[in-house]
Amino acid sequence: MSPAELLLYRLTLPAPIGQVLIVSNGHELVGLEFDEPEIRLLRLLHTRFGSGLRLRETADLAPFSTPVQDYFAGDLHALDALAVAAGGTAFQQRVWTALRQIPTGTTRTYGQIAVAIGSPSAARAVGLANALNPISLAIPCHRVIGSAGSLTGYGGGIERKRWLLEHERRGCP
Repeated sequence: MSPAELLLYRLTLPAPIGQVLIVSNGHELVGLEFDEPEIRLLRLLHTRFGSGLRLRETADLAPFSTPVQDYFAGDLHALDALAVAAGGTAFQQRVWTALRQIPTGTTRTYGQIAVAIGSPSAARAVGLANALNPISLAIPCHRVIGSAGSLTGYGGGIERKRWLLEHERRGCP
């Protein structure tokens, strides 16, 4: 591997709502996405890391795969402590940090997130940051809904978003 190359590790796991792609630098989660949007995730990673990015398939990402499996098995807080490295701009990082603070089983609107990060007029920008989130589930963008309570936009598809929200609501007291 040349000095300009970056090696990341990938693992695909079965989940109740499709395959999940996990990408790690070995220490932190840098990507987590469902099967159909895999191309979107790989595009985001190549934009972030450049043309020197190399992905190696592995069977050993237990620090990340075990919490993902546990989440789908009903341990809804299994992803909370995962080390993530999403990259992004300072604004995106503020949005993604706010997403991780949304309590499991609840939702927030784009406007509420904008207010929470101190940019009350930035609801549309919050939506864009949400759409560019490379670490679904661990940065729970599925918990963000439209101002009227509608299930708007989700890279994994609206049915998957609905399933995730119902999964979390069933498991929360």
